Amino acid sequence: MANTNGSSLKSRDVLALRGLRLPRITLDNLQKAGIFCTPAVTLEHQRTASQYVLRGQESGGSVADFGAYCGFTKEDGDMLPWLQPVDSLAVNGIHARVVAAGFLRLHIVRILHTYDLLLTRHSLRLPEGKTRPVLESSIVFLGKQGTLDLELWGKDRRFQGKVLPQFFGRSGEPLPIPESLHDAVHRALAGVTCIGCRDVHLLVRPGVFPVRVEESPSVATTE
Repeated sequence: MANTNGSSLKSRDVLALRGLRLPRITLDNLQKAGIFCTPAVTLEHQRTASQYVLRGQESGGSVADFGAYCGFTKEDGDMLPWLQPVDSLAVNGIHARVVAAGFLRLHIVRILHTYDLLLTRHSLRLPEGKTRPVLESSIVFLGKQGTLDLELWGKDRRFQGKVLPQFFGRSGEPLPIPESLHDAVHRALAGVTCIGCRDVHLLVRPGVFPVRVEESPSVATTE
């Protein structure tokens, strides 16, 4: 489990905290194509409410050959309302921002028909005797080089929302995506196959979907 308390991080902790680690050639091509995907999750303090929250940005998009997308849902995969949408003259950039006490992050990268998918859960924990919480991050699912032999960005768009990439472990055994998260992954898949993306695929307009009463409360502070 990753945190931001200054301790050293293991490779799996780095993934949980920062998102998929991409080769330089992939990063360079995303940059050249103008695809801006930022999976960073930050801890923020709301002075008026005297509480801490987590902040994320839904971002990314694609061109025909590749794409990257990052979005957020509630920790159980249900839709999460945005704080604000972001309009821009540029495409494949930041689409919306969210603040919450906890959420699930979906980070997906596509190279033609090959996909990497990382699902991570992020929450706040208040250490004993402290007034400032720490960010805790854990991996829910990690699939590398999954395959989906359909052009969801083109001629096979009609299959959008019906199919998912298939992932395997090192021994060749299938790695199933948690069934409760299929809908969220379908929407992330729509983002990473959205050419010239201007849409918000995961976060939703406040009030469109009911917010559950049992949603984790924010961590109050004495600052």
